[in-house]
Amino acid sequence: MVKKSLFGIILALFATGVWADDGLNGANTAWILTSTALVLFMTLPGLALFYGGLVRTKNVLSVLVQCFAIAGVMSLLWFIAGYSLAFTEGNAFIGDFSKVMFAGIGKDTLAGDIPESLFAMFQMTFAVITPALIVGGFAERMRFSAVLLFSAIWLFVVYVPITHWVWGGGWLAELGVYDFAGGIVVHITAGVAALVAALVLGPRKGFPTTPMPPHNLTMTVTGAGMLWVGWFGFNGGSALGANGDAAMAILVTHISAAAGVLVWSGIEWVKFGKPSALGAATGMVAGLGTITPASGFVGPAGALVIGICAGAVCFFATQFIKRTLKIDDSLDVFPVHGVGGILGTFMVGIFASTELGIFSGYGFSEAAGSMGGQIKVQLIGIVAAIVYTAVASWLILKLVGFLVSLRVSAEGEVGGLDIHDHEETGYNL
Repeated sequence: MVKKSLFGIILALFATGVWADDGLNGANTAWILTSTALVLFMTLPGLALFYGGLVRTKNVLSVLVQCFAIAGVMSLLWFIAGYSLAFTEGNAFIGDFSKVMFAGIGKDTLAGDIPESLFAMFQMTFAVITPALIVGGFAERMRFSAVLLFSAIWLFVVYVPITHWVWGGGWLAELGVYDFAGGIVVHITAGVAALVAALVLGPRKGFPTTPMPPHNLTMTVTGAGMLWVGWFGFNGGSALGANGDAAMAILVTHISAAAGVLVWSGIEWVKFGKPSALGAATGMVAGLGTITPASGFVGPAGALVIGICAGAVCFFATQFIKRTLKIDDSLDVFPVHGVGGILGTFMVGIFASTELGIFSGYGFSEAAGSMGGQIKVQLIGIVAAIVYTAVASWLILKLVGFLVSLRVSAEGEVGGLDIHDHEETGYNL
């Protein structure tokens, strides 16, 4: 009886979050620990496999290594100063240096009711995946040294300030902008930077006349599945608690992804006669990226509309960028992530409304106050992120091009970046 009573007390303490010291919530901590692993899993191996399968055989290792190297470099830069500049008080545009090298963060330091070390690590995984997404814009033609230098500078010049604007108490946060998990911070910034990189570097040799099909769609679909699962931590973890917000964020994320798959595949089926595996995977990513900024603020029916719009709008954006404008954004980062981020950031201003019946969400920010006010704030956030990211990314690329050669030689591009940059091949048959 004593054992049973003690066990019951322990279960009750754990269930209520009291199994903790000085305000630490055990349930919330456990969920964010899990979410942190899921978000890192999105980059390694999820995004690495997704991108790796999309390039040609001679470049598969280069993409995998770029994702791994970016994960390492961004993690250390986030530890050194990125976290401090993004999430300390500072001013409306940038934080300060009070938490450089995680100064003052110990095992008992809290951020809300979870360890601050965990919050910093969770945010680190976002700082890893965002520059890794940009790889798709310049895949198969940028030198490895240039990739690392560009990513390192970009983290501090673009990602960190915009993170502070939106999530660190900066000027967009004060306006009441809604970006639950990174529509502005992750997807718009990565998409715009990828588009700028594609324009600065120019197209791959042979584009658009030479076919450049993915070399391994099995790898791509495997990576896409990992992204779908990992996104539950990406969006659900952004609630920073094991609660109804996290559960709803996961639900609407899944609904939007499912809608994105079906709409993209359906358009292909009608337009080209057959749905493709690549289309299904890309439609899924479009649905996920588009729901990201809205995931904590909209309900399931609103998410369905957002996912349907994501599949259609991102499909036609991809066609327009590649076939009409003939811009070689190699792996469609801007039309999927950039356009998806813009679309979702705008649509949350509509579907956060509590007055749309079955399509209602959970209300507008106090600063915005109304649908018109929220849409205005969302548009300000979209335009600010696009303009700042485009200008800053262009300047960074020009600086990196001055310091090292941005692009591999013509011979290196023909032979493949695997041999040119790493003296290895992905397949020894």
